[in-house]
Amino acid sequence: MSRSNVVLLDHWVSPYAMRVRIALWEKGVEFESRQQDLGNKSELLLRSNPIYKKAPVLLHDDKPLCESLIIVEYIDEVWPSPPLLPSSSYERATARFWADFIDKKFAEAAIKTWRSARSAEELEAARNEFFETLKQLEEFLGEKDYFGGETFGLVDLALIPFWSWFSAYEKFGGFKIESPKLSAWIQRCMERESVAKALPAQEKVLEFVCMLRKIFGFDQ
Repeated sequence: MSRSNVVLLDHWVSPYAMRVRIALWEKGVEFESRQQDLGNKSELLLRSNPIYKKAPVLLHDDKPLCESLIIVEYIDEVWPSPPLLPSSSYERATARFWADFIDKKFAEAAIKTWRSARSAEELEAARNEFFETLKQLEEFLGEKDYFGGETFGLVDLALIPFWSWFSAYEKFGGFKIESPKLSAWIQRCMERESVAKALPAQEKVLEFVCMLRKIFGFDQ
């Protein structure tokens, strides 16, 4: 596959863009990453994603695909080996459910831990919501190596990018994340070349979040 046929409109700190990079590297697909300035969005990004106007966008043969989980499933269909989704219809549906949970529950709870200045009551509610979602994910993981069992798959790929944001959650949420099961899972994921290449250092993400908080006046 020629790299010019696969272009990722990317953003280094976005966990959603990280997902797409991981999926492409897992499949051995060569691609061109074009970093986007989300404060000054390119014409290509606006034209390719006119509805949401955000990264990531995958351009395959100049055809745009948007929304990270949709992109990842497309990648899994077009380049089927190694598979990211299980062969069983039930297990595929289960994986999609938990990937959706990560976007609708976990990610939303995580954002609340750092995004704005709140009262002590609001911050405590954000912490409780975040830890409840972590607990639910930990229970689903159970004693398995990966969320889908013995092999790295969609749910792992959906969640692991948020690891690079954990220092920001802890600093501004005022807590420490301690989960032996999830820590062991994180270690297994980070041993994969695709994941290690895709995730920026937590320190860099924390610097970025500090900058965002200043820009939006959250520290006032």
